[in-house]
Amino acid sequence: MEFIKKFKSILLFIRFDFLWKFSDIFKGWLFGKRTTIHHADTTLIFDTPNRITKYRAITFSDKEPHTLQWIDQFCDGEIFWDIGANIGLYSIYASKTKKISTYAIEPSVFNLDLLAKNIINNNLEDSVSIIPIAINGSSGASFLNMSSIEKGGALSSFDHAIDQYGKDIIPNFKYGTLGVSGNDLLKFFQIPQPDHIKIDVDGIEHIILMGLGDVLKLTKSVLIEIDENNLDQLHKSELLLSQAGLRLSRKDPINISNKQFNQIWSRQT
Repeated sequence: MEFIKKFKSILLFIRFDFLWKFSDIFKGWLFGKRTTIHHADTTLIFDTPNRITKYRAITFSDKEPHTLQWIDQFCDGEIFWDIGANIGLYSIYASKTKKISTYAIEPSVFNLDLLAKNIINNNLEDSVSIIPIAINGSSGASFLNMSSIEKGGALSSFDHAIDQYGKDIIPNFKYGTLGVSGNDLLKFFQIPQPDHIKIDVDGIEHIILMGLGDVLKLTKSVLIEIDENNLDQLHKSELLLSQAGLRLSRKDPINISNKQFNQIWSRQT
C-alpha cells in the first residue's frame, strides 16, 4: 500500500509538472514573452510579457524612425546617455549597431527588470550600463510619481507630480528614491561625458536640462521630446539648449494633433 501511495504521488507530480510547463509554453505562445525584430541588418530580441512591451517591440521601426536615423549617425567610440531608457529599445539599438558605450538611465523599478533582461538577450552586458536613478534639475531625495505600474509603462515624473502636458496628476503609485542632476552624475558617479543625449521623461525635460548645464557644453547632440502645448517646457528647453551652444537641426512629429515633437539639437562645427 505504501508503495502504491508513493507511486501515485509520483504520477501526480509528473502530471502537475507537465501541465505547469505546458501552461508556460502556451502562455508564451499566446502573449509572446519574447519578441525578435529585424531593423535593417540588425536583429534585436526583447522580453515582451504584456501588451505595452509587445507594442513597443513590434512598432520599433515605425514609431520613431527619426530617432533611429539620429542614432545611425553616431560614431564608434562615442558615449550615449539614454535618459528615460524604459525597457531599453534605443539603448540596445545604439550599442548593437555601433561600437559605443551606452548608459541607460531609468528609475522605475517596474522597468529595470526588463531593461536588464533585454541587455542580456542581446549580449550587450559590456557596452550598456544601467543607471537606476532619476535625473533631476538638482540632487536629492524625493518621490518618483508613477501613472502606471505595468512593465514598460511610462508617464512617471520625479519630484513633480505632473504629466507630459505639464498638468498636475494624482499618481497611482509613488516611492522615495534618489535623484541627481546630470552635472552631479558626471562629477560624482564618474560616468563619462556624453557625446549624445536622449531625453524622454514625459514632461520634465526642461527641469532635467537645468541640471545638465556643464554637460551640455561638451555634448554634440541632444534628442528631446517636447510638447509645444506645454509652453514652460518649450521655452525653457529652447533657452537652455541654445545657451549651451546647440542649435535646433530637426523637428519630427510624434503626435501632430497634440503638438508633440522630437527635437534634435546639434553643435555646429
